Amino acid sequence: MNTHTTVLVVDDEVRSLEAIQRILSDEFEVICARNAEEAEAVLSGELVQIILCDQRMPGESGVSFLRRARELWPDTIRIIISGYTASEDIIDGVNKAGIYRYITKPWNPDELLTCLRESASLWRLQHAAGEVNVEVKPVSDRLEKVVTDKRRNAQKSFGFDRIVHTPASPLVHSIRLARQAARYDVSVLITGASGTGKELLARAIHRESARSDQSFVVENCGALPDDLLESELFGCKKGAYTGAYQDRVGLFELADNGTIFLDEVGETSPAFQVKLLRVLQEGEIRPLGAQRPRKVNVRVIAATNRDLLAEVAVGRFRRDLYYRLAAFPIHMPALKERAEDIPVIAARMLMQVNQSFNRQVPGFHPRTLDLMNAYHWPGNVRELHNEIQRMVVLCDENTPLEPSLLSPEIVGALGPKPNGVNHCEAKQLKDIVADVERVAIQASLERNHGNISRTADELGLSRVGLRSKLERYDLRRGQDDDDAD
Repeated sequence: MNTHTTVLVVDDEVRSLEAIQRILSDEFEVICARNAEEAEAVLSGELVQIILCDQRMPGESGVSFLRRARELWPDTIRIIISGYTASEDIIDGVNKAGIYRYITKPWNPDELLTCLRESASLWRLQHAAGEVNVEVKPVSDRLEKVVTDKRRNAQKSFGFDRIVHTPASPLVHSIRLARQAARYDVSVLITGASGTGKELLARAIHRESARSDQSFVVENCGALPDDLLESELFGCKKGAYTGAYQDRVGLFELADNGTIFLDEVGETSPAFQVKLLRVLQEGEIRPLGAQRPRKVNVRVIAATNRDLLAEVAVGRFRRDLYYRLAAFPIHMPALKERAEDIPVIAARMLMQVNQSFNRQVPGFHPRTLDLMNAYHWPGNVRELHNEIQRMVVLCDENTPLEPSLLSPEIVGALGPKPNGVNHCEAKQLKDIVADVERVAIQASLERNHGNISRTADELGLSRVGLRSKLERYDLRRGQDDDDAD
């Protein structure tokens, strides 16, 4: 923990306080306050470098409190967080409260951490430069350049390098396409099963695009009914519907000049699809209850686990909207299609889980990796991450993750060995797994008349992964596609 950077989090919602404290506590000293009065008492007795304050609080708004904090403690970096703030409040906050950043709800943990890291760097740079009464924006061109460079370096950490894969992975093709798409302001549709990393790829595209300095906003279109989704994306005016107690800025407006990621866009209704199509065609939104539309300049990246062309064919998805979204389609392969990536992904995940859980698990037992490679992972990367978390919780300190820690469905997915050989107690688990793989591959080769590609598809492997196993088990090589009948 960095004891030299103290963050004061002000929020009247206990769950929100706990969530933010949990995310920040590994790197910062976090002090929590439930209202402006408690926060002011903390500031009177503690040296605080950053204030992270919610806008909507009983008694006094976040902007009002931060405006007073600016007068009394001008050195602090002030950040406001809210999901229900009108644009006038944002402008008022920037102008009168000297707010450095505005974070929207629901916030992303990685982006929240990045924002706090940048804020801590800014505070240190300003004090190192000898500023006594520091204003929020750097006044020195040299200092501004340093901060900008640091922000760009932080953004790179969310780019394509975060997507773990091997050189032989089918993911290489997807990333190559995504890098090309990032260079141009074109709509992207990312397809793939749940848990394959579609949002991660979308963030990477944004980070390496010309809009990388602007907002990246996420909405799960399958999580809300039409009326709430419309309000969430396009905004609303006070009184537009029951419960609309004030103006609300929609996510499209918050993402102006940046990128919006519409996850599970295939779950939207035909009625809502008409409204979304208008936004994409006209480049403008109309908040619920508003008389006039507002122009927005937003890049749209959408994602779905459905076959949208099949949905178009049966009338569940608009053809014109599909072609608006799928100007540049990219497919994310399932984990079973890139089994060769599992060891490197698992190693990276174990490192992250060790850090989160403050553990020092040294790695995986070889037999554990064999079983993980043989499993089909219907939940993809998300399921793999959950499995590693579970094993780390169950394992003893400083010992590799043993096969006995794996979930029963992963071990049981291999089933009994074919040909009636079930004397598992007489062999080590590694040998049992090898026997099962060898027999399954040989049988598939025979069914597919030695064709490598068809055998790989049937077994859920890449051609490179299948060839590796053929060599490992000394099986006869099958036909290449070019040699097949």
